[in-house]
Amino acid sequence: MDKKPDYSRWTKEALVQRVQALEAERAASSAPRSQVTEQQSAEIAAAVLQQPQSSADNDGRELKPKKKKTDNKIDPSKYTTRLVAFKLAYIGKNYGGFEFQASSALSTIEEELWKALVKSCLIMPENPAEVRWDDWEYSKCGRTDRGVSAFGQVIGIRVRSNRPLPKQDVTPASSEQAEVVKQENKKAAGEETEEVAEEKPFDDFKDELQYCKILNRLLPPDIRILAWCPTVPADFSARHDCRERQYRYFFTQPAYSPIPNSLEHPKATVKVKDGWLDIEAMRKAAKKFEGAHDFRNFCKIDPSKLITNFERRIFECDIVEVEHVETALPYLSQPEFRPALDNTGTEVAEGTRCPKVYYFHVRGSAFLWHQIRCMVAVIFMVGQGLEAPEVVDQLLDYQAQPRRPNYVLASEFPLVLWDCFFPRAGDLERKDALDWVYVGEDSPLNKHGAFGLVDDVWEFWRERKMDEILSGQLLNVVAGLADIDKRKDPRAPPHVALSQRMFEGGNRERLVGKYQPMLNKSKLPLPEDTYEKEAKRRGYKSAAHWREERNNNAAIRRSAAAKAEEEGGE
Repeated sequence: MDKKPDYSRWTKEALVQRVQALEAERAASSAPRSQVTEQQSAEIAAAVLQQPQSSADNDGRELKPKKKKTDNKIDPSKYTTRLVAFKLAYIGKNYGGFEFQASSALSTIEEELWKALVKSCLIMPENPAEVRWDDWEYSKCGRTDRGVSAFGQVIGIRVRSNRPLPKQDVTPASSEQAEVVKQENKKAAGEETEEVAEEKPFDDFKDELQYCKILNRLLPPDIRILAWCPTVPADFSARHDCRERQYRYFFTQPAYSPIPNSLEHPKATVKVKDGWLDIEAMRKAAKKFEGAHDFRNFCKIDPSKLITNFERRIFECDIVEVEHVETALPYLSQPEFRPALDNTGTEVAEGTRCPKVYYFHVRGSAFLWHQIRCMVAVIFMVGQGLEAPEVVDQLLDYQAQPRRPNYVLASEFPLVLWDCFFPRAGDLERKDALDWVYVGEDSPLNKHGAFGLVDDVWEFWRERKMDEILSGQLLNVVAGLADIDKRKDPRAPPHVALSQRMFEGGNRERLVGKYQPMLNKSKLPLPEDTYEKEAKRRGYKSAAHWREERNNNAAIRRSAAAKAEEEGGE
C-alpha cells in the first residue's frame, strides 16, 4: 500500500489540480449517466489524468486514475547526478518569502524553483507535487522574508547530469586475459593490432546540460539564474560554507514629498526639513554597527529558535549614493521644497537634481531575524533628526538596555540580499573561492541576443521604467497645477497640522503625532521570558527543559544517520 501523501508539503498548483480531480470524480459518480454530456466526460477524464500518481481520497482510500497511454517519463537510473551550486536573483515583492510554506497565501521562491527543477527533470522525485528537498542534498545561503529581494542568493543541489554512467564492472583478470589473447591471435594472423581508444574527459561546457538556460526558460521573469558552479566540494553547504553576506537597503532623498516652507507649522522644532534625510548623520550612525556586537536590540525574537548568542560581526556598514538613477522631479528643486543647507552644512545649489537614491550597505558573516530592517529603522530615525547617532551605542549596550524598545521595523520591499561569498579558510581578503560560470561565459548568445538573459531582464526593467516615467510625469503635473498661495477658500488652514511624519522605508510617510524618544518607548519582553512562555505553551517545564529535549532528539537523529550511513557503506 502506498504511503499517504503529505498535503502540507504540496505545491499550490498540485493542490488545485487535486481538488479539481476530486470534484470531477464526484460529479461523475453522482450525476446520472444520461445527464453527463460527451464534453463533460472528456473534461472529467482530463482532470482525473492530471492528478498525481500517489494520491488518496479523504477516507484514505487509494484512487487509481487511468494512466496515459504514452509514458514519456525519464528513468532516473539511466542518468548520473552531480552536486552543483546556483547563483540566482529575484524580485521578492510578489512572493511570500524564499522558503517554501504551504500555508503562505503567495507562492514562494523555493516553490517556483521546485516546479522548474521538476519540469526540466533536473530532479526526479517520486511525487512531484510534494516539495521535499532532503533527497537532493539541498542547501540555501539565506532565508529572505516576504517581499525581500536577492541579487546573489546561492543554493546547492544535486541535479541530473549528462556525464555518462560508469561502465559495468567486469573481472579485471579475465578481461585483461581476453584482450591479450585477442591481440596475440591478430599477430599470428598477420593483422594489425588495434589501439585501445582513450576515453575523452567530460567537458562541463560542451557536454553538460545548460542548467541556467534550461531553468530560466521555466522560471517566472522576476526569478533568474545568474550562474552555476560545477566544482563545489563534495560536502558543500550553501548555508554553512558562506562566510560573508552583503545586504543593501535602498531609499530616496528626499524620503517622501516635503511640505512647502510656507505651510510648515510655526511651532515645529525639527532639526531636518520635513521629508529630507541627514545623510551624514545616518552615515555616522551606520559606522557604529561595525565590529562584533550583541544585536538583541536590533532583531525580532523567534520563540521557536531558543537563541542564546546574539553576537554578530559586521565587517562594513555605510550609506552610499547610487549614481545615474535620478528621476527628474523639477518641483523638488524649487526653494519652497529644498532644505536651506545640505548634509555638509552648505547651501543647496539651485538646480540640484532630486530625488537622489542611496542605499544602506552592510557586510557581515551572519544576521539575526529581521536584523537589517531593525538597523535601518533606527538609521532612519537618526536621518530625520529624531534621534542622535549615539542612540546606536545605547541600544548596542544590552546590559544597560536589556529589553528592545518597541519601534517599527523598516519596510521589507527595498531590502536586497546583494551577494554571498564563500572564501577559503584564512583568506583575509575574503574573495569568493567558488569558480562561478556566469551566463554568457559558457556561450555569449545565452547573455546577449534573442532570448538572452540581458533581453529578458531588459523587458522586465522597461515595463517598470515606463511606470516610473509616467508616474513621475503625473507627479510633476499634479505638483505644478495649483498656486497654493491664492487660498481661494477662506477656511483653508494657514499651515499643516503639527504632527510628526515618520519615514519607515515605505512609499509614503506615517503620521505618529508627537514623537516619543527611543529610550522612552515601551519595551518588549526579554528573550529569556519569550522562550519561557513558548516552552510552557508547548507543554515543557521551562525553556531549559525544552532545549535539553531538543538536544537529545538531535543527538538521536545524528546517531541514527551515522548508523544508517555505516550500514550503507558495508
